[in-house]
Amino acid sequence: MTTSPTAAPALPAPRGPLSESVLGTLRRERPRADLRFAGLADADPLGDDLQLALHLCYELHYQGLPGVSGDWEWDPELLRLRGALEARFLAVLRENVPGGDDVTGELDALLVEPLDAEGVSHFLRDHADWPQVLEYFAHRSVYHHKEADPHAWVIPRLRGRAKAALVAVEFDEFGGGRAEFVHARLYADLLRAAGLPDGYLALLDHVPGVMLAVVNMMSLFGLHRSLRGALCGHFAAAEITTAPSATRLDQGLGRLGAPEACRFFYTEHIEADAVHEQVMRHDVLGDLLDREPELAADVVFGIQATEFLEGRFGEHVLGSWRAGRSSLRLPLPD
Repeated sequence: MTTSPTAAPALPAPRGPLSESVLGTLRRERPRADLRFAGLADADPLGDDLQLALHLCYELHYQGLPGVSGDWEWDPELLRLRGALEARFLAVLRENVPGGDDVTGELDALLVEPLDAEGVSHFLRDHADWPQVLEYFAHRSVYHHKEADPHAWVIPRLRGRAKAALVAVEFDEFGGGRAEFVHARLYADLLRAAGLPDGYLALLDHVPGVMLAVVNMMSLFGLHRSLRGALCGHFAAAEITTAPSATRLDQGLGRLGAPEACRFFYTEHIEADAVHEQVMRHDVLGDLLDREPELAADVVFGIQATEFLEGRFGEHVLGSWRAGRSSLRLPLPD
């Protein structure tokens, strides 16, 4: 397997009128006043066009976009459009989860896996070929290039033990003070070892909206103080489910003789996230709900929304592979 040089950053291609309007505005091909909401009413809230448009708006708060001025981050008209996109997205998330306020029950349910479970990580462990593994790497790159960044937004919105504990988890995610162990860096190492472009969001054009929605959910929760409970619920759910799936992925990569850098990313998560699970559950959520018990329903919403979107992603990927087709929008570069 050969390594690939870092791909030069570029803006993605539009996927419909909403993302075309945002891209055109950011390129200053159109005046600011011409930022249109055309297509918003008819757009699928979970579809490619709306999710890419939302992702572009959010990316201005992270590493920015190539060739795009940082001044766009707080442009009032762009924020107005982002708010409209978020409203559609948040509404469809609430419509597709049962709700409730039983945080303990929701967390306990995540620890129970049916004997006949057959998710993406099970397929990768037992059946996937190398091209399918590369597709999975491409999908997850949209998040792992900014791993733990969306969760950092909630830090100033917490207090006491909850804040201290969440910062401790984030410290591990950011390499424990060592740049070479920052998880985003480890994923870039994984991509390079797999022969894929390792540049920041270099594979964005290949990834469908079903994956963008998972990442956009994190940004949505993180950027709104009113959704701090949902962000903590999501983070806890992610930490609880990561160690078992990372174990299966490492086993699948071992079966395929994958490069060590690919396996290291997942083995790094197995032990760490088993510890993070307990910290998130008892120290972050425990203290948060002791202080603000009214946030229980928001925590449950964050857990359920995560399960809903990850479930959609899994159905898309496995459905594509079982039908003998790619799960990506575009073929990966050779």
